[in-house]
This record gives sequence, structure tokens and C-alpha cells, in this order.
Amino acid sequence: MPVSEATPTAPTASTTGGAPLAILQQVFGYPAFRGQQQDIIQHVSAGGDALVLMPTGGGKSLCYQVPAIVRHRREQGVAIVVSPLIALMHDQVGALEEAGVHAAFLNSTLTLDDTQKIEREMMSGRLVLLYAAPERITTPRMLAQLDSLHERGLLSLFAIDEAHCVSQWGHDFREDYLGLNVLHERWPDVPRIALTATADDLTRADIITRLQLQTARVFISSFDRPNIRYSIVEKDEARKQLLRFLRDEHEGDAGIVYCQSRKKVEETAAWLNDEGLTALPYHAGLDADVRKRHQDRFLREDGIVMVATIAFGMGIDKPDVRFVAHLDLPKNIESYYQETGRAGRDGAPADAWMAYGLADVVNQRRMIDESPAEEEFKRGQRSKLDALLALAEAHDCRRVRLLAYFGEESSPCGNCDNCLNPPATWDATEASRKALSCIYRFHQNRGQRFGAGHLIDVLRGKVTDKVTQYGHEQLSTFGIGADLSETQWRGVLRQLIALGHLRTEGEYNTLELTPSAREVLKGEVALLLRVPSEAPKRGRTGRVAKAGGGREKPAPIALDDDGQRRYAALKAWRAEVAREHNLPAYVVFHDATLAEMARDQPGSLDELGGISGVGAKKLEAYGREILRVLGEAG
Repeated sequence: MPVSEATPTAPTASTTGGAPLAILQQVFGYPAFRGQQQDIIQHVSAGGDALVLMPTGGGKSLCYQVPAIVRHRREQGVAIVVSPLIALMHDQVGALEEAGVHAAFLNSTLTLDDTQKIEREMMSGRLVLLYAAPERITTPRMLAQLDSLHERGLLSLFAIDEAHCVSQWGHDFREDYLGLNVLHERWPDVPRIALTATADDLTRADIITRLQLQTARVFISSFDRPNIRYSIVEKDEARKQLLRFLRDEHEGDAGIVYCQSRKKVEETAAWLNDEGLTALPYHAGLDADVRKRHQDRFLREDGIVMVATIAFGMGIDKPDVRFVAHLDLPKNIESYYQETGRAGRDGAPADAWMAYGLADVVNQRRMIDESPAEEEFKRGQRSKLDALLALAEAHDCRRVRLLAYFGEESSPCGNCDNCLNPPATWDATEASRKALSCIYRFHQNRGQRFGAGHLIDVLRGKVTDKVTQYGHEQLSTFGIGADLSETQWRGVLRQLIALGHLRTEGEYNTLELTPSAREVLKGEVALLLRVPSEAPKRGRTGRVAKAGGGREKPAPIALDDDGQRRYAALKAWRAEVAREHNLPAYVVFHDATLAEMARDQPGSLDELGGISGVGAKKLEAYGREILRVLGEAG
């Protein structure tokens, strides 16, 4: 049976202990569930297993938090949440405690006394949710504690977040996740929910096998993030392209810039700071305290640009990340989707911008080919890279291609770079034949092999020391491509490598013909390439000038002048509360909740309780202060 059809009937839910919708409204302050949330929550609350695929920002956390509260109120004990990141545990626990839900985490940041205190809370059954890393869950001490809870009927639920980490086919495989099959083997009657934002068919099947979720119900939400605009440009002085993108589109915004190497991360962050932006580096080679300090600043301050390797980002809940930029090509579409998905979690417009070039294609191919992995795995990785390259070279809607990769049909979005500014194309078939012919003549000449730069010089008829050293000005192919620019030739070679008609070899990335190159040389394969162009500049609206030349972020909804004043006052009050509680501001209230308060100007606690995002605990804790701030702001 296909994975997507593994949907057994949900168990019958108990009517005791609080209805999920009532908990959503009373605890979290939201009026209604979104999408498949209600079906998932009812299924898991009633004791069913589930695999949930839901995009970042789609509300995955509620899919296990609400069932945990439901089952705790039925005196079924504590829910164990497997989470790979310390920062994510801290922020989610902080947010739950703010909402009046007793939660805690166990990780290496705690003292022995704190650890023992939390373990006592867990063993008493008073905790609703406990977050822990996979390597801690599978320790003999933790397994014995969970056995004890289970014997007393106080083990309510297992939630496995970032479940793609268990799959060798996933983009972020973590060996520690492999031990989580013990959850089903040891406690088969405890419901499990595995969640991820990114998994193709192969990865889904692997998750089900490794976590023994064969009888679980599978919920697949739409992968579409309509608020994200996807743009991919051909590298042409990539730093300048990035700076133009940041200054034209995202001045003063928080965002992430991904680079492949640690060195490039540090150099790019330093350069952005020299250009007047506030940028911080983040990679696994930095001291742990430095990483934590930089991540805390990104989460708590406005306008920080985090320049990072892929070591940064998983589980980052910051809702107002306005852009994610890539200065290097990711490994596959899953990585690209996961990383770009960190933008616009609040539903407001955001950008996914990437610059890539021939060197990116060469480097990714080489990393796969030189990997010690088995050939079957390498073939899978090449196939995934090919899909990403097809997305990058596409002339049509980016979103249609992206969603198609995950098996979802869609129509042109009207919001990606190709839809907004359809690229011109040119027939590169003849140019491709010229390039392959030139490489063939290199090989004929005593088996010589050269890289892209030298090949382009020969094709364009450029006399260099290297050209004359090897006598390549005498080749029949010398100068036959003088009508094309270097940028056009790099596009041709990039496409030939992407399509598998060329490959690179060795330390110097020399170009080699593959068997399929014969089809191109014979004119049996047509190549249509896009003409490089920058996306049109997008205007910004709703900005309010600040003293000193900075910019204030606009409210998420339209507000008049009085509303903007109330919104600014509420944000200042929220910042004070967040500092007192050592939490990111969005954990106290999201911008959208403050904007709704500023617009509706509630005059009583009852009216304030009707604002989305204001649960009972927050109403009790902050209600009178909020009414005071609104009253003083007029």
C-alpha cells in the first residue's frame, strides 16, 4: 500500500478531560483550528499514531501540544517530545509556561539540581510536556524512568519532531534518531506522532519503516507557502547581488544568509557589517557560547542578519524572518525547502532568494562523487541534485516545480520571479555542440583535459599564455564561440553538467564528456536556456521613518495613525516583559496579536480575551497592563 494511503480509522475519542477546541481557545487563544490540525489532534488525543507532514509555519507544534494537554487532563500523565535542538526546547517551553502549561526540558545546559528537580516533576506526572534530545531518551536512566511512568499509567504520548532526521534519504540525517524505534518496541500502547516539514516519498517511507509507523495515519498538508516569493539569479558578483537585494528589498529586516563553508560565513558576515548591516556569523566551528549568544540576539533583537551554514536554523520559531538568502547551492530540494521555509512563519510576505553558478554545480557533483557512501545512495543524491538544478534553471513557475517535487499539483503562482518577470530564452543547442566538440578536440590532443575557464577562452578566441602554451589557437574550435559572452558560456556548461552530458574530474575540476554527450553532438538533444536577468525591484510599503535613518517594521495589518501609535506602545511594553522573562518578544505575543489589539482597542478584559492569541493565562497575567497601555496611547 502506498505511504499516502496508510490511513486507518482513528480511535474513538474520549469526551472527558477537555475538548481540543476548548483547549485551543482557552490556553492558546486561537478561535479555530487550521487545515488538518483538528483531525490530527483528535486522532492522537484518542490514542492513534500519526505521521504529520506540514510546512514550517503551518502549526505543527499544536498538533502534539493540544493532545498532550487533553491526555494530561484525563490523568494520562506526561508527553515526551523528542527535539534535536536546545534553543528550540527553551523557547517552546517558555511559550508553554507563558500560556499556563507546565512544561520543561532536559538537556546539557541544566545543573544537576535542576535536572533532578525536573525528573521529580516528570515522575510525579505533574508535567504536561517534557522536551529532550533523542540521545537522552535512549539512555538506560531515561528508559527506566519511562518504564516506571508507563507502569503507573502516566506516559501519555511521544512526539518526534524533525522526524526526517531518522532517514538516510533525508537532508539532515542524525544517527541518534535511529534509536527511537525503542519507543514502539518498549511501549507499543503509547501513541506516537512524528512530524516534519520536509520529506519526499522515499524519505516518508524510510521514516515509517525506521520508526515502525506502518499502522500510523499519515497526514500530508499542502507544501505551498504562498507568502514566500522564490527568486533565483545567476551569480554575477554574488556579494554585490546580495547587498542590492538586502538594501532594495529588506532594509532593517531580520533574515538568514546561508553559505556552504565556515570560512565564507565569517567573511560574509564581516563584509556585511562593513557595509553597515548588523550581521552575525553562525557555524559549528564557533564556540558554543558564541553560537548561543548570536542565536539569542537573532531571536530577541530586530533587524539581525544571521550568516550561517546549515548548522543554524532547524526549529527556529522566529516568526518575522523576512528573507532567507542562499549564496551557495543547497544539496537538494528538501534542504532548500526546509531552509527557505524559515522565512515568513507569521504569514506576512517574505523572500527566498538564491544566487548560483557553474562552480556550485561542479562542487555539489564533486562532493557526491567523492563521498564514501555506497553507489545506490550516490545515485539517489545525484537525482535529488538534478531536481534542484532543474528548479534553478527553470523558465516557468518556480512554485509549480517545487510543489511537484513533493507530489502536489498546482497552477502558476504569479508571485515568483519567473511569473512576475518571465525570462527571455535562447536556443543553446548549437552552442552546446560547439563546447562539446572543443572538449573532444582537447582529448584528441594527447588526452588533454581542462577546466571551464580555459575552455571558454578557446571558444571565445581569447589568446592567453595557457592557450598558446598548448597550441590551442590552432584548433578548429578556436574562436567559434566569439559571439557569446563568458556569462552565456558558463550558463551553457552549467546546463550540460546539470543534464549529465558533462562531468568534472579531479582536483582541478577538468571537464569530461559522458556517454550521453554523443546525443548532443549529433543534434538529437535541444537546450533552451534562460537569458540572465535580475528580478525587478519590489517597492516597500507601510514603512515609518525613524530618527537616525533607520526604519520601523510595519504592522502586519493596516492601521491608521492612532492605531500605529497604540501598536508602537504595545511593542515597547512587550519588549520590557520579554526582557524580564528572558524570552523572545514573540513568545509573549506575536506581532499580529498586538496589531489586532491596536486596531480593535478593546476596553475590557472580556473584549481583550476575544483577540486571537490571548489565552486565559495571558489574559490573567497581562490583561490589565495591556488595557492600561492602550488607554495611555489613546
